Amino acid sequence: MTGMKTITLNNGVEMPMVGYGVFQVKPEECERCVRDAIATGYRLIDTAQAYFNEEGVGAAVASCGVPREELFITTKVWISHAGEKAAAQSIDDSLRKLRTDYIDLLLIHQAYGDYYGTYRAMETALQAGKLRAIGVSNFGAGRFTDLALHVDVKPAVNQVEAHVFSQQNGLMEVLREYGTTMMAWSPLGQGRNGLFSHPVLSDIGSGHGKTPAQVALRYLLQRDIIVIPKSTHRERMQENFAVEDFALTADEMSRIASLNEHDAGNVNFDDPGFIRYLIETYG
Repeated sequence: MTGMKTITLNNGVEMPMVGYGVFQVKPEECERCVRDAIATGYRLIDTAQAYFNEEGVGAAVASCGVPREELFITTKVWISHAGEKAAAQSIDDSLRKLRTDYIDLLLIHQAYGDYYGTYRAMETALQAGKLRAIGVSNFGAGRFTDLALHVDVKPAVNQVEAHVFSQQNGLMEVLREYGTTMMAWSPLGQGRNGLFSHPVLSDIGSGHGKTPAQVALRYLLQRDIIVIPKSTHRERMQENFAVEDFALTADEMSRIASLNEHDAGNVNFDDPGFIRYLIETYG
């Protein structure tokens, strides 16, 4: 990972700050997309059991020509595998699908079901060398704090929706108490609010020779937030990756900070109806 911006997690593991996410990448397309991403320069690849494309990631990792130790693979335990025994089995299944002896970062995908049992299984797998770091995803401040106070290994990462229109400032303060790094899914806000042509981002970008999307990603990076933009097009992969050769000024950071509309993402993970739907459908 030489020459690539990394962040040191709270257990000392170094993690690339710009990665490639494969959420909603079709299984049949995944191997090609991940190979393209790795060829572009990405070394962090983010998948999940619930994306049903871990095999594609594994095939790409096995055939890309880049040594495994130079790649950083993240996956997530889905709610249907919650609990110590089921989670432990799912970790072994993910290792097999990813064709690897270890996973660099394993997260609990969502805070439902017996996620304490899931975390215990993850701590055990960490101790056994199957994992290099563990954490959570989509944990709000309350559930995150409760978990962090009752586990032996503090979460290294919390992956949540974060972008210029939803900046997660409150959660950032909570994570800092535990040395936990924020990782942004949907770092480009799925193009909401005209992000790709937003006047503020366009104006700032013009001064750096960068696109609004590159400015939006750079804003997160300068706040020490890991980003995993997704695209199936190599040109866009290249654009999203080229965000480490410029820096935003304090004034530009302040202008972008003012774009924040709501602080905690567009999905309400505490909504009883949403929770019931997920548990009844996948639990």
